[in-house]
Amino acid sequence: MNKNKEILLEVKNISVDFGRGKKTFRAVDDVSFNVYKGEIFGLVGESGSGKTTIGRAIIRLNEPTEGEVIFKGQKINGKIDNSLDKDVTRKIQMIFQDPMASLNERAKVDYIVSEGLYNTKAYTSEEDRKQKVSKALLDVGLLPEFLSRFPHEFSGGQRQRIGIARSLVMEPELIIADEPISALDVSIRAQVLNLLSELQKSRGLTYIFIAHDLSVVRFITDRLAVIHKGKIVELAETEKLFENPLHPYTRSLLSAIPMPDPRKERDKVLLIYDPSIHHYKEDPPKWVEIEPDHFILANTKEVEGYKKILSENTSKP
Repeated sequence: MNKNKEILLEVKNISVDFGRGKKTFRAVDDVSFNVYKGEIFGLVGESGSGKTTIGRAIIRLNEPTEGEVIFKGQKINGKIDNSLDKDVTRKIQMIFQDPMASLNERAKVDYIVSEGLYNTKAYTSEEDRKQKVSKALLDVGLLPEFLSRFPHEFSGGQRQRIGIARSLVMEPELIIADEPISALDVSIRAQVLNLLSELQKSRGLTYIFIAHDLSVVRFITDRLAVIHKGKIVELAETEKLFENPLHPYTRSLLSAIPMPDPRKERDKVLLIYDPSIHHYKEDPPKWVEIEPDHFILANTKEVEGYKKILSENTSKP
C-alpha cells in the first residue's frame, strides 16, 4: 500500500544523547520511521520515553548524536547551508505542549504570530504580512481584532489556537504537534483536535502527533509508533495496532485506557509490562516487518511467537 505514497520525512537510525562522559544519557536509541505526505503519524509512549526529543531532533532543536533526518530527500540534521536551513524552518513547524509557556507574555498576538515571518523574511510588504497573519487567525477560529491583545487575555484553548496560527502562517508542509491538548481542559480538547483535523484536510498538511493518551491518538492518527525508553517497539496502522497489539509494552498501554462503562472499567485487567520477559543477551532484538506495514522490535524467538499469534487471529471466524 505504502509503496505508492510519497515519503515526506525519513528518520534513519537516530540516537540522541544528553550529557558527556560517564554522565551520558541516551534519550533516543536507534529510531527509524518514515512519514508519508498527507498523513497523521502518531508517536505514543509514557512521559520520559523520548517522543518529544524525537520531535525536537526533527525540527533541529536537539542535534542527533547518530543517524540522519531526511526531509523531501535532503539531509537536514548536522551542518546545512543557510538557504536549506531557512527552507526547513519554514516548512517544518512545531505546536508546543504548554500554551502558557510557549507564547511570549510580553508580546502582542500580532508579533507572536508574525515572528516566523520576520525571522525568515517570508512576506513581500507590511500589507502582505498583516494579510497572512489575519488569515492564519481566522483559520484557527479567532478574530483579527485579537491581534492587539496579549496572551494573558485569552483562555488556554484560545492560546493554543494562537500557537497553531503561529505555525500555520509559515505555510508549512509538516507540523510536529507535541502533546498539543494535554494542558487543556477536557471540554476544549475535542475542539482543538477537530481544528487540527480540519486544517490537515483543507491545507493538505502532514502531522507528527506526539501524545501519551492512546484514546486521543486513535481518534486522530493514521499510523502509530509506540516508544519505550527511547526505542520504538511497535509501529503499524492505528486501527491494526489497537485491534492486534503484539508487543507486551503496547498491550500494557492499551490495557490502561479508561472505559466509559463503569462495570467494564471495574472488571478490566491491567497488564503490567515487565522488561525482564525479554531474553536479549544471546539473541538481541531487530526491527522486523512482522506483516505488511506492521513492524516490531523482537528477537528470533519472539518473532516466531508473534507470527503464531497473527496466524491464530487471522484464522478466527
